[in-house]
Amino acid sequence: MSGPLRPPWAGPLGLYHPGTSLLHRAPAGLKLASLAASAVAVVAVRGPVSALLFLAVALLAQLVARVPWHRTTRGLVPALVTAALIGAYQWWARGWVTALEVAVDLVALVLLGAVVTATTRADALLDVLARLARPLRHVGVPPETVALAVGVFLRTIPVLARMSMETRDAARARGLDREPRALLVPAGVRMVAHARATGDALAARGLGED
Repeated sequence: MSGPLRPPWAGPLGLYHPGTSLLHRAPAGLKLASLAASAVAVVAVRGPVSALLFLAVALLAQLVARVPWHRTTRGLVPALVTAALIGAYQWWARGWVTALEVAVDLVALVLLGAVVTATTRADALLDVLARLARPLRHVGVPPETVALAVGVFLRTIPVLARMSMETRDAARARGLDREPRALLVPAGVRMVAHARATGDALAARGLGED
């Protein structure tokens, strides 16, 4: 996919880390297909032993990629917290074996996803998505538009997170950090303004025109 619609971009959430490892040189389509197959395998194969094996594979992929740990752990922290909470509930409801399996499976999948995004430029990932979306041409949806929409969505996540943090800091400075309206209203206004600005920019570039 080429043209003025999508400028070069390193990676979602700034996770891409340049390198020359085997995983960096692998085609983006192959890495996405492997990630999808891993997700299916994690769901299909049951038991704590298989979960630990999947985690070992994810750790091996991290070592092969030679990506600094702080790059991948940036996206792992929320997954670890979620895995701990889910694991605690599963331990209470179904026992430690199920808890271990579910928690480790989740961490393994998130780590594999982090390795894929850390070794693949987002432009390459979006190109794969555009190729997969080619059949949508028959119903009037340009695949480039689908890829662009995903790219805009991924770019927007850190922007919205930054806006929320800045709004929280501003409310805390005024002593209103415990007041929901002081957090939600300014953040909502800024997010809507950002959405409108993004829409205007896309419209100015001719998105959706014949």
